Amino acid sequence: MSPPPNELYSAFSCIGFVLCAIPFCWHLQAWNTGTCLYMIWAGLGCLIQCINSIVWNKNMINRVPVYCDIATRIQVAQNVAIPASSLCINRRLYKIATAKAAMTTNADKRRAVIQDLLIGVGIPILQIIVQYVVSTNRYDIYEDFGPIFAIALTPLSFILFFAWPVAIGTVSLFYCVKTIYTFYKRQRQFSQIMVHSQGLNRGRYRRLMALSATEILGTIPLGTYFIVINAKSGVTPWQGWANTHSHYSDVAQFPNSVWKSDSVTSGGVETFRWSLVACAFIFFAFFGFADEARQHYRHLYTSIASRIGFSTFTHHGSSDATSSVPYALSGVTVTMVRTTREKRRSSFSTDQLEASTPSISIAGDIKPDLKVEQYSPSNTMSSSSVESFHEFKMHGQTTVPAAIAPTDPPASVPPHFPDRTEPTVHVYSGVDTV
Repeated sequence: MSPPPNELYSAFSCIGFVLCAIPFCWHLQAWNTGTCLYMIWAGLGCLIQCINSIVWNKNMINRVPVYCDIATRIQVAQNVAIPASSLCINRRLYKIATAKAAMTTNADKRRAVIQDLLIGVGIPILQIIVQYVVSTNRYDIYEDFGPIFAIALTPLSFILFFAWPVAIGTVSLFYCVKTIYTFYKRQRQFSQIMVHSQGLNRGRYRRLMALSATEILGTIPLGTYFIVINAKSGVTPWQGWANTHSHYSDVAQFPNSVWKSDSVTSGGVETFRWSLVACAFIFFAFFGFADEARQHYRHLYTSIASRIGFSTFTHHGSSDATSSVPYALSGVTVTMVRTTREKRRSSFSTDQLEASTPSISIAGDIKPDLKVEQYSPSNTMSSSSVESFHEFKMHGQTTVPAAIAPTDPPASVPPHFPDRTEPTVHVYSGVDTV
């Protein structure tokens, strides 16, 4: 079976990098060090392999040696980086499941972050250092793949390099099993701790358990697979430091016809780079569609829409020509407009309405059919307004209707009413939206 096209991997690795970058901010704000390290290592791996697959597509030229040195060291670190990040997640989940109280002090949070960094960053850096012991040369370049680290197949290589992912995955498995057991054993106390745990709730806790369990189920089998296939390739005795590093400055170059024809090499290389893409997609599948993620997407959409001038609200205010306040009564919306000759700066209280109160005739059964009668602004109600008011009382209504008893808006922001030649009353039948 031939490997997938190189262009296909370039596309998927680029998408994997974006998927890891999307939820990074809100996990960082929640002090989720383990998940942040997971996203950093998985996203960085996807980015580097995407660049490599584009730059070295259909060629094996040693273009940028400094970049190749950096990229291959990151590849060595990724041998244990994602398993170490998963170990950080499992340790935190286990501590939460077995804690008697939530971690609330800043000192406890800093201590937990330092411990996670020592595991999620310290172990990968240590892996880079010890891998140099069994490294035969700076790096190799495979056509379509790009630079890759070079390592001698000696018994020491299995101890210093190949066994690390399996060992870390085994420790994570221990924490994962203990966490699941404790989680279902202490449901009530766990719920109390969740209330005071910053950036973590029951749903996110379960998703973290599912993510770490999935990672363990991938780490231990893959680590074992690499140990087996490399052991079958032929193990040579360790011949000392000088012999191993005698040609360390060399850069070997291999075309597709050479390395893809070897099933062991081709399977190992393709498994390594596609596993990074799988980690990115798995993480996004667990956290990219959660409730907090959808809230951040909504907030981002609103922010972008407001910047480009697109309104995301269906409730619109009145125009600049009139400043109106709607009042509803039995399915009727009345818009009242005041003139600025009364008072420009006011808190819009009932006492300040004075002569601008409109004259409204209302039928006895309070139907939506209202009549607007003309009136002249004065400090007393017009005769027609008085008649309408008496007519309203004669039909059994003893209180002032809401249409002429508006509620005061906040006094801190006084409304602005533009100058008008005469007061105007707009009456709309049905339910109006402003």
